[in-house]
Amino acid sequence: MAKAKAVGSIWSALLSANLYKRNQGRLVRQVTVLSLCAVIFIGCYILSQGPLADRFDETWISVGIPTLLAVVGAWIAFRVVNYPKFADFLVSVEAEMDKVSWPSRAELYRSTIVVIAVMFLLAGMLFLYDTIWLWLFRAINVVKF
Repeated sequence: MAKAKAVGSIWSALLSANLYKRNQGRLVRQVTVLSLCAVIFIGCYILSQGPLADRFDETWISVGIPTLLAVVGAWIAFRVVNYPKFADFLVSVEAEMDKVSWPSRAELYRSTIVVIAVMFLLAGMLFLYDTIWLWLFRAINVVKF
């Protein structure tokens, strides 16, 4: 019976229009639902232009089915971010992101220069090591060109 209650709660959460913890984690939820909707809409567009357009000549099939899937997918994405367990996770994500100390623009610029310089230094060292090993292997006739 516990399993039936869990399934019922998922369906009731999916079909309800209530918002869970309306003002908490709002930005993270909005970005999450927009990202999910973008993926769904891109998939529906590809479906309408590819498999359905090639297989069916009727416009209502190649446009209607992806539109229906996009609407249902958008509703499911909206409900998923209001599902209590997932919504609590997103609220905690936003709380942790508020604790992050973000670098200033000048610090970001300096760090980027250091990373790029180290990458070029490592590339130069690897090129040098490769050249030395190639010269050594040619000298002892392991590699022949």
